[in-house]
Amino acid sequence: MKGATKKPRTDLGRLVTEKPNPVSANLDLKPSLQLARIINSEDAKVAAAVKRALPQIAQSIDIIASALRRGGRLIYVGTGTSGRIAALDAVECPPTFDTHRQTVQFIIAGGLKALGAAVEADEDSPKLGEREIAKKKPGKNDVVVGIAASGRTPFTVAAISYARRHGAKTIAVTCNRNSPLEKAADLAIVTEVGPEVISGSTRMKAGTAQKMVLNMLSSGAMIRLGYVYGNLMVNLHQKNEKLVDRAVRILQLTTGMGRKAAQKALRKAKNSIPLALVMSQAKVNRAEAQRALKAANGHVRHAIAAARSL
Repeated sequence: MKGATKKPRTDLGRLVTEKPNPVSANLDLKPSLQLARIINSEDAKVAAAVKRALPQIAQSIDIIASALRRGGRLIYVGTGTSGRIAALDAVECPPTFDTHRQTVQFIIAGGLKALGAAVEADEDSPKLGEREIAKKKPGKNDVVVGIAASGRTPFTVAAISYARRHGAKTIAVTCNRNSPLEKAADLAIVTEVGPEVISGSTRMKAGTAQKMVLNMLSSGAMIRLGYVYGNLMVNLHQKNEKLVDRAVRILQLTTGMGRKAAQKALRKAKNSIPLALVMSQAKVNRAEAQRALKAANGHVRHAIAAARSL
């Protein structure tokens, strides 16, 4: 039954991502330049595999944006490389988009220690997968994304099944079609990258595909929510000199101000780029800009339009 939590059969040899790659036969006999060429030529196939999954990626972006707009969460689940890629995407969202750290979360088999050391045994436990996702109390406003190159990792399949039973929208990100993970989720993003250069080393092409997909999911959802203005990260945290300088340049690019004028505008806006943009583009004061942003749920372009009509 779709969504069931029984442990998937272990038939890894039949998975495309586990098969030997004829392109890289006798790899250990190749000179370094040829090694690099082989890896590079195989990597070139990843973007095409992701391209074939763009309709499902776009659908997922809309699902995630809708959930976050309602105050829900995006929760990634993965093991090993998949879990580490999930963690990377999740922790980059607060500094890039000024989201709360609870908005985009990750679960990795083995916990935080697995980010720096392999904890392989935990990925075989459906019970641990259920236990870890249960701690998050997934519900109807949440989206849970399970990531597994093989599509059969028991930890991840069980977590997705649990989340779906409890009303969360669920998305599978995998590199093998018709997998247990795909069957457990509401929607699947399948990037068929083929056999790895080093057989079974899914940190390579499969991992690259996963990184590309997660980039699109989180960035796409944040763009839909209005946390990007044009193609500029207007919600960034100004935590160091580089980011403070970027904030000034963003305001210059969007308004045509000189550097000193942009710095002054930011000071008036208490160093908030969205506030500075609404104030400068709609010619309103800080309080009016704050009200417009609140009414627009932080969507900068919508807030500017609303403030102009005041």
